[in-house]
Amino acid sequence: MTTPFVDFKNVWLAYNDELLQQGHFAVEDISLQVNEGEFIAIVGPSGCGKSTFMKLTTGLKMPSKGSIMIGGQPVTGPLKISGMAFQAPSLLPWRTTVDNVLLPLEIVEPYRSTFKSRRKEYEARARTLLQSVGLGGYEDKYPWQLSGGMQQRASICRALVHEPKMLLLDEPFGALDAFTREELWCALRDLHAAQKFNVILVTHDLRESVFLADTVYCMSRSPGRFVVRRDIDLPRPRDLEVTYTPQFTDIVHELRGHIGAMRKTGVAVPQ
Repeated sequence: MTTPFVDFKNVWLAYNDELLQQGHFAVEDISLQVNEGEFIAIVGPSGCGKSTFMKLTTGLKMPSKGSIMIGGQPVTGPLKISGMAFQAPSLLPWRTTVDNVLLPLEIVEPYRSTFKSRRKEYEARARTLLQSVGLGGYEDKYPWQLSGGMQQRASICRALVHEPKMLLLDEPFGALDAFTREELWCALRDLHAAQKFNVILVTHDLRESVFLADTVYCMSRSPGRFVVRRDIDLPRPRDLEVTYTPQFTDIVHELRGHIGAMRKTGVAVPQ
């Protein structure tokens, strides 16, 4: 058995000591093992603890109980081996697209100390990354000159430019129209296939989770816990046509049934 890249063992989190003493947890008894290079998606009702799980994974929050290992090392603080992208791209308006993408290399070691001397090399890396997601020709534009979908592509490039081992995505495509969203699914699919980094995607979009992920986890209502694990046995590479097949639709309906039951009862449905 290989060592999991992400390993949660009986993790509980209360946001402060008072809530801990009262036994009020944001997430409870989470155990999860994710192999190297695996793409997982987490879905569930609003407020179930999906974003809290992300904070635990990145080391922004420490568990009240249990242990977390990432890459074979215990998580004791913010991770440098991860990149994050959110629903809002949050590009700096006074910087060009390529300069926005370069930002992590300017502020995160070990790149920060060599940024000036290796800027040309790092900039070439950023431009190549932007070209790979269809932003060739837009590298020197400012954010206000880009569409929402283009800004989100740049945001994902910024999260990947320091070549992290893990990419965490918190509702990254939620604010986009359906066509742009599907274009970005394909861009992310291709990046993951090429670079084999781990991905943890938090989303409300069940079609998105089934199209992109190797495994989908459903979280219960708060306090959040994983109550359904669904392996997505659709062959890769996947193209958008698969989303119209009965096999794909059946998986989406199955997950929707689990979440619908949890929204009504707050408990898991039998599997």
